[in-house]
Amino acid sequence: MDLIERLLGTHLAAGEGERVCYVDPDVGEVTYTALHDAARGYAGALRELGVAPGTRALVVADDSVATVAVILGLWWSGCVPVPVSPVLSDAEIRFMAADCEAGFAHLDAPTAKQQALEKEFPSLTRTTGDEVRAVFTAGDRTGVHRPEAALAPAQWPTDRAALVQYTSGSTGSPKGVLHSATGIEAVLSGIGSLLNIRRDDTVLSTAKLSFGYGFGNSVLLPLAAGARTVLLRGSVDAHVVASALRRHRPTVFFSVPRMYAALLALAASHGTQGFASVRLAVTAGEHCPEHLHERITSTFGVPLVNGLGATEALHIVVATPPDAIVPGATGRAVPGTEVTVRDDNGVTVPDGTEGRLHIAGFSVALGYLNRPEATRRTFAEGGAFTSDIVRRTEQGDIWHLCRADDVLNLGGYKVAPAEIEAVVRETEQVAECAVVAATDENGLEQAVVYAVPVAGADHAVVRKAVLTSIRRQLALFKRPSRIEVIDALPVTSTGKLARHQLRASAGRR
Repeated sequence: MDLIERLLGTHLAAGEGERVCYVDPDVGEVTYTALHDAARGYAGALRELGVAPGTRALVVADDSVATVAVILGLWWSGCVPVPVSPVLSDAEIRFMAADCEAGFAHLDAPTAKQQALEKEFPSLTRTTGDEVRAVFTAGDRTGVHRPEAALAPAQWPTDRAALVQYTSGSTGSPKGVLHSATGIEAVLSGIGSLLNIRRDDTVLSTAKLSFGYGFGNSVLLPLAAGARTVLLRGSVDAHVVASALRRHRPTVFFSVPRMYAALLALAASHGTQGFASVRLAVTAGEHCPEHLHERITSTFGVPLVNGLGATEALHIVVATPPDAIVPGATGRAVPGTEVTVRDDNGVTVPDGTEGRLHIAGFSVALGYLNRPEATRRTFAEGGAFTSDIVRRTEQGDIWHLCRADDVLNLGGYKVAPAEIEAVVRETEQVAECAVVAATDENGLEQAVVYAVPVAGADHAVVRKAVLTSIRRQLALFKRPSRIEVIDALPVTSTGKLARHQLRASAGRR
């Protein structure tokens, strides 16, 4: 499969190269022809730098047209992009680079982070975001733009990884998920056909492209459709999104339930004018409760497609069809995907019985990188098991009930409680701690820290110290929403931590 032809070449061949594909906060509007030229030039630069086909390339970058050009250029040259969020800690990024055996790096982060990353990988051949942006802003035809050196775009076989995306398992240890070009095509023919994004659409996503949901929203689906995509750089909150909605007037909007909840709160004082242009809204990343779904549709007046996906399947695999939305339901299998509900032995259970969600189809990944045991456990029975406990109705709708493991689902990001606990335990004057999930007034999952101070420590001082540690060591999306300082953690009769009591306590507040 020729990924460049699939996403760009068909539009150029149809004489639509001058259509705008991206609106970038730094370089403005970029056409399909300009993006194609930049990707070709980057592929040529990689060849002159001696980066061989098959090389795994760490791409630590925020959303920008430069990042998209890099990913396409890597595909053009036969290299495997490994997108990573720059908001992750240096230790996390260092682990991923080592785990995927990165032979090349593209780094594009704020100044301090950029300098730290460049010191982190002194021996890796690398490019920077500013170098790639220069191709669009200054017409720079040197350095990272060598089209004359580029060969024909690589052809990707079905059994070879074309993309590596990292996810966290129940232990919090990141795992590289190996996606093939076949899986990418399955996303386009699956959720892509269900949503039916058109060439005259303008797409806006609050999910970053370094994660599977955002990658599909801002790269795969709009490029394949020949649409126009607005990119958001930096931190994204309700005010940023509301401003982007008003300014760019998107017709298709992708986000997560808690962002919709934040936009609802903002709408009370700022109105809902930003949604006037939106014909279709999509939510995924975490479960959207029925009452929140109904508030979103009634307030903003747009149909809201609810979806469920997994990094192991690249994008959404279960969704409510736009013409048959059932508020609160997760939906049905997208075209080309089969979903079943199974018990602990992998046996399909009858409708109405809860069980673990199993997905099968071409979008299911090839497996985990260098994790044979984890691959055997997850990628089994002709597909992949997720950690979602669901129930199927007689009508065929899937309803999400909970997670099978202790992983927190914070705005679509999977976070292990142990990771937050490790940071809190290192805080001076903290003797013990535990992190549990609670739900806010919108029914969305939040992380709550329970910290026990050392004898004689002031609770207010401990709370402040924990907050400082969290802000210093955890990425924004991993930070808990609440810190409770208590005298002792509850335990069971056998002396084990009674997490269920903490969950109950967190839910009462």
